[in-house]
Amino acid sequence: MESLFSLDNLFTLFMLIMLQAVLGFDNLLYISIESKRAPADKQKMVRQLGIGLAIILRIGLLFVLVNAIQYFQDSLFALDFPGIAEGDFNGHSLIVLFGGIFIIYTAMKEIMHMLAVHNVEDSEGSGKKSVTSIITWIVIMNLVFSFDSILSAMALTKVFLVMATAIVISGIMMIVLAERVAEFLKQNRMYEVLGLFVLFIVGIMLVSEGGHLAHIKLAGFPVEPMSKTTFYFVLIVMLAVDVVQAQYRKRLMAQKSHEINDGNVHVG
Repeated sequence: MESLFSLDNLFTLFMLIMLQAVLGFDNLLYISIESKRAPADKQKMVRQLGIGLAIILRIGLLFVLVNAIQYFQDSLFALDFPGIAEGDFNGHSLIVLFGGIFIIYTAMKEIMHMLAVHNVEDSEGSGKKSVTSIITWIVIMNLVFSFDSILSAMALTKVFLVMATAIVISGIMMIVLAERVAEFLKQNRMYEVLGLFVLFIVGIMLVSEGGHLAHIKLAGFPVEPMSKTTFYFVLIVMLAVDVVQAQYRKRLMAQKSHEINDGNVHVG
C-alpha cells in the first residue's frame, strides 16, 4: 500500500480518475438509455448493479491486459482484396469494431422507435427487456468502452494498485452520475433525441477507431479514427443547435399564441 501513497502515484491516480471521467461520458449515456428498458421500479437497481459488476470485471480485464497485452495485439486474420477491402484484425480492433456496430444499431433502433410510436409520453424505449439481459449488456458495453481507457492508463503507470484504485473511484462516480443523467433525460424528454444521435456518433467513432486499429482500407483509402477532440466539438455544436432551436421554437409558439389571442379579441 505504501507505493499508492507516494506523491508520484497520487498524482497519477488523480490523472487517471480525470481520464476515466472524460472518457466515460459516452458510457454514461448508453447506460442511461439502456436502463430505460427495465421496469421503472428496477431501473436504478439495474444501473447500480450493472456498473458494480462492470467495475469488478474491469479490474479483471486490467489484470488480463497487464499480463497478456500482446495476445490482444497479435493478428487473428486478414482481408486481402487489393483495391477493394484490406485489413489486419486483432483482438483489440474486433472488440472496438463490434462495440461500435452494436451502439449504432441500438441508437438507430431507438430513433426509429421514437418515430413510430403514437403516444410519445408512454414510450419508454423499443420494447422492454429482462433485467438480466439489460445488466448483461451494460456490463459488456462498459468493458468495450473501458478497453481504450485501460490501455491509456497502462501508458501512464505500471502500478496495478494505482490503476485498480482509479477504476473503483471512477466507477463509484459513474454510479452517481448515471442516476443524474437518467433523471435529467426523464425530466427533459426532448433531449432524448439529442442523446440518441450523440450515441450514434459514439458508435461511428468506435467503428472508425476499430477500422484504424485493423488497418482497414476501403477502395484503397485507409479508415481514419475520429478523435475525442472532434467528438466533443460535434457534441458542443449539436447541443448549441438544440438549445437555439428550442428557444426559437418557444418564441414562435409565443408569437402564434399572441396572434390567436389578438384575433379572438378582434372577433369579439
